[in-house]
Parts: sequence; C-alpha cells; structure tokens
Amino acid sequence: MSQTVSIITPAYKAQSTLTTTVRSVIEQTHADWQHWIVADDGFDYGTFLHEQGLNDPRQVFLTSGGVGRGASVTRNVALEKIDTPFAAILDADDRLKPGKLEQAVDKLDRHGIVTTALDVMSEDFRHLRHVGAGPDRVLSPGEHKWVSLSMDAMVVWDRRRGDGRFDPEMSNMTDLEFLLQLYSSNPQSYHLGTPLHDYIKRDGSMSNARDVTAGMIASKREIITRLEAGRYGLSEADVAGLIGFLSISIMAEAAYGAATTLQPGLLFEDHIEPMLSAPAS
Repeated sequence: MSQTVSIITPAYKAQSTLTTTVRSVIEQTHADWQHWIVADDGFDYGTFLHEQGLNDPRQVFLTSGGVGRGASVTRNVALEKIDTPFAAILDADDRLKPGKLEQAVDKLDRHGIVTTALDVMSEDFRHLRHVGAGPDRVLSPGEHKWVSLSMDAMVVWDRRRGDGRFDPEMSNMTDLEFLLQLYSSNPQSYHLGTPLHDYIKRDGSMSNARDVTAGMIASKREIITRLEAGRYGLSEADVAGLIGFLSISIMAEAAYGAATTLQPGLLFEDHIEPMLSAPAS
C-alpha cells in the first residue's frame, strides 16, 4: 500500500531560506514523498533549486496563479492537485528533522492525524526552546492546544480519513482552523513528543507587529465563534477545552507588546505558558 506523503510548501520570496527547507526533505529517512513547492511570487524555484544542486524528481512545482495571494490560497492550490494518501505542511523557512516522516507515517497506520513537538529556533538555527516536548500520546481536540502552544503547521494527516482547505479569509490562525477541519472526522490525534519540526522565529515577525496582534486576536475570536456555532462537530468537552485555551491566548496577545518592552526577545510561548497554569481569578 502506498505510503507517499505530499509535503506542501508555499514559497514567497523564499530564495534565502528554501534551500535549507528542501534539503531537510531530501534527507528524510522515509523516502516515499513528493515535495510540492508552490510559488506565490512568480519565481522559477525549479530552476533555482537545479542551480543549487538540490533538484529531485520527487519535487513538483506549481504557481499560485498570482503574486502575494497568501499562504492559504497557495497551499490550497497544491491540495487541489495532490493524490497521495498522506500530506504534510512545511513552510519555506522551516525544516523537518530527518526522522519526522518515518515516525509520522508509522503512526498514521492507526491515527488520522499526527502532530509533533517543535524545536523553536532563531534565524541562524540557534535552539531557543522546545514546544510540546514530552511523551508520545493520544490527544483529543480539546487537549491539543494545551500541549502545542503555538504553531499548528507541524501536522501530517491521512487524507482518506479527513481533509480540508485553508481559509483565505482569515488573516491568522489558519493552521489551527485547518486542523479543526481534520478533527471533524478524526476524534483524536497522535502527538509525537520528540521535537521533529524546526520552527524558525524571525526578527520583526508578525508576533511583534501591532496590526498582526490585532489580526491574531480577531482570528482567535472568529474561531471561538465557529466553535460555539458547532461548525466542526466537536464534543462539548473539546469545544470547552479549545475555547478555554483561546480565551487565555487572547489575553496573552493583548499583553504581549508590553511584556516584550520589558523583556526584549521574549518568546510568545514563554509569555503564555505561565498564564495557562495560573489559577482562574
């Protein structure tokens, strides 16, 4: 039976980072993959990777059909084309640890969704912290965010058990919203507590921008509204767990700017984690 994983990477002005990302795919111990690289800037990434000596017959190159259409539209272009049983998301500035696909595919034999802990790194690949590290475990939708505090693009999923599309109308939090679509037909996910996904924190990234903070808060409120409306068909306990996390996360977003003024370089994960364990007032 096919165990091919389609890895979807949207690329927008990604020339300075994509080679490292692509190399991490080529070095996977699970070699049955396709790497779908979708240009959202009109650039010829196929020729570029050939010139870098990183071209591979398992790579597939597409275009978003425009410039700056956004990661959601760009990812959806690939999702409309792929025909493999498994899929994964990999941003053009992140990396996979060599064993990620192998370990994820092994668990996809019994679970429709697999997530992994993160190795959060600086732009020069200096380790900053782990997120979601610990024992391997089965998680309900209501438990997931309490373990995976931030990024949700580390997901690998079985498209035969559930699929989705990214919402281009949302400015932020589209990875979580997509994961909730997968949870609609998968009551649980399997979380690999070994950090298998390198998540790069970039200086001046959206977490520090006022307009993006407002966008993050608005997007989290929109997800709460959708959860309350029963959009994803989740249990009351799962809805309560997700809303509980998102409510705290909204408060954390509102206080993050002032916190980084007092402590420059403060990671959002370090900022929110104490708030998650604090007793309710």
